[in-house]
Amino acid sequence: MPASSDLIVVRVNGVERRLRIDGSTSLLTVLRIDLGLTGTKYGCGAGECGACTVLVDDQALRSCVLPVSHVAGRSVTTIEGLTKDSRLHPVQQAFLDAQAFQCGYCTPGMIMEAVGLLKRNPDPTEIEIRDALGDHLCRCGAYHRIIRAVQLAAVAMGE
Repeated sequence: MPASSDLIVVRVNGVERRLRIDGSTSLLTVLRIDLGLTGTKYGCGAGECGACTVLVDDQALRSCVLPVSHVAGRSVTTIEGLTKDSRLHPVQQAFLDAQAFQCGYCTPGMIMEAVGLLKRNPDPTEIEIRDALGDHLCRCGAYHRIIRAVQLAAVAMGE
């Protein structure tokens, strides 16, 4: 029996999207396949690695385990949505400045988690940054530079 389709309205990167889709489809699948937003990465598929992190109403959530029906009427921001007027978000710029990546696969999820952290706590301690990013996996081991990038972004955003 084919899955039923629901009309789901969600704002993605500031644009209202009207989707006729099975509401149990993961937000990650909708972003990558249906909307072509491939900056959000598929990692573990179980919400454990953090590669698929996006902001939903400014809260960092794992999109691979989040049914699209749960974001109906809400605002979703992906890594593509952070850039404004061709300018990188301060967290994106800080990741570049601190060379906080090697392969870059975890980077979008780390950045989205960091943006969420800085929205709720604009001046986090190193321990708070480590706690916020603690469930994100980086196979390259760039954690020290990632922490530094978030610290740099916090300073830049506070200026």
